[in-house]
Amino acid sequence: MDEEYDVIVLGTGLKECILSGLLSVDGLKVLHMDRNDHYGGASSSLNLTQLWKRLRGNDEPPERLGSSREYNVDMIPKFMMANGKLVRILIHTDVTKYLHFKAVDGSFVYNKGKIYKVPASDVEALKSSLMGLFEKRRARKFFIFVQDYEDNDPKSHEGLDLNKVTARELITKYGLEDDTIDIIGHALALQIDDSYLDQPAMDFVKRMKLYAESLARFQGNSPYIYPLYGLGELPQAFARLSAVYGGTYMLNKPECKVEFDNNGKAIGVTSEGETAKCKKVVCDPSYLPDKVTCNQLINSAVFSCSNGTFKMNFSSYGFRYLFCCSYAHNVAAKGKFIAFVSTEAETDKPDVELKAGIDLLGPVEEIFYDTYDRFVPTNNHEVDSCFISTSYDATTHFESTVDDVIQLYSKITGKALDLSVDLSSASADAEE
Repeated sequence: MDEEYDVIVLGTGLKECILSGLLSVDGLKVLHMDRNDHYGGASSSLNLTQLWKRLRGNDEPPERLGSSREYNVDMIPKFMMANGKLVRILIHTDVTKYLHFKAVDGSFVYNKGKIYKVPASDVEALKSSLMGLFEKRRARKFFIFVQDYEDNDPKSHEGLDLNKVTARELITKYGLEDDTIDIIGHALALQIDDSYLDQPAMDFVKRMKLYAESLARFQGNSPYIYPLYGLGELPQAFARLSAVYGGTYMLNKPECKVEFDNNGKAIGVTSEGETAKCKKVVCDPSYLPDKVTCNQLINSAVFSCSNGTFKMNFSSYGFRYLFCCSYAHNVAAKGKFIAFVSTEAETDKPDVELKAGIDLLGPVEEIFYDTYDRFVPTNNHEVDSCFISTSYDATTHFESTVDDVIQLYSKITGKALDLSVDLSSASADAEE
């Protein structure tokens, strides 16, 4: 290969495909390679045969589950916030034309042995059986403050500088109980631990506003939407975008070894004896394992069941996340449901750590446990011209995923990604 590319992208995970699409639209010459024979990388959606091969070591799923091709099982299960950054990127790039979405039926919290609808507004707070009468009133006042808060309207700040006041101080002002704080922090603001309480309240309030605005987008029962045929459709859609703008794709390319010059700068990628030259390399952590470190383990479990009690929803309890989808989303055979439970690992025993979520589901037909490493890059991209994504976290949504994409895009191009778009243009794409 004699021609030189501006960027070679390794791995077809969602992050890499979004970047490939954005860079191609910018006019950069992009070559995109993957050692696998399918799109998606770590964030792929697998049929039953692929799933059994990956997690059971054979490719013979039981016939009672139906046709393998009817399944699209997400390896990194997440929802999309209807008003979130991923939707903004989809609209910004016009990738929505390649995808169809379905609104999620509900968002719930598991508390003290019962499942409750998550209140996301002052009206819902008053109706919620999660709280007593006086706590409802306090929560309602807090929700009104959050709903009315605007950066450019000092009157809505109630004398508080959210860049200085901590989330804990803000919550204390409204006298909310610990159980309510847990629900607001982890089921609405979608924080993965309690460290947010001692950080400036601005991010906390913006996260709550995102939840409420997403909930209002389609007047549904949750803030989430989900692509038909599974999350594996997302990287493929961005790959199409890249191809439309001249990007070149090569799947099933073994090894994909990054080549460096004497100064340690990436200059190309070699596969099957051929080297493609480039100025920059973008990749997931698996392609440059000596330039990343593991900072976390994620425990997850995948189930197949015929019990439709949950239909499609999300529950948060003790920072474990339960996610259900079904044949209604074209990810399973008719009458079948797929459920996922995930959490940041504290032990090497996923069956024990995830038991609380598993018990909510009742009888299951098949169950898979998986523990995967979460890697973060340790390299200096200014020295080696390598731009490495961070592994996916255990959160239920794509906000942190897109944050990583935006940061990488800025490092690669030297400019900010403008996501100021007309969100209403995506409304017709969501199916109720």
